[in-house]
Amino acid sequence: MKKEDNKKSIQDKLNTIKYNCDSKTHLKVEQKKCLKCREKTCTFICPANVYSTDEESGYTIVQYENCLECGACKIACPKDAIDWDYPDAGYGVIYKNS
Repeated sequence: MKKEDNKKSIQDKLNTIKYNCDSKTHLKVEQKKCLKCREKTCTFICPANVYSTDEESGYTIVQYENCLECGACKIACPKDAIDWDYPDAGYGVIYKNS
């Protein structure tokens, strides 16, 4: 890793990741469970900010296009409300050799 890479913010590093987005999501949330969740762990555990909460409805918004496929959201969800799977073959994060 180059020395200047250590000085980049997480957001700068996330901006270098390439995606091949599918037209359908690989992340599904059970809104009934999410509405009962006070912690909203998914909104802060995800390094790519995939999850947010609609202030008016309380529904969880999922921007699956940004997913890094780390699985942190599924592991951390206290309500077990996230159905997480890998994207279909050929889609998702395109990793490069460093």
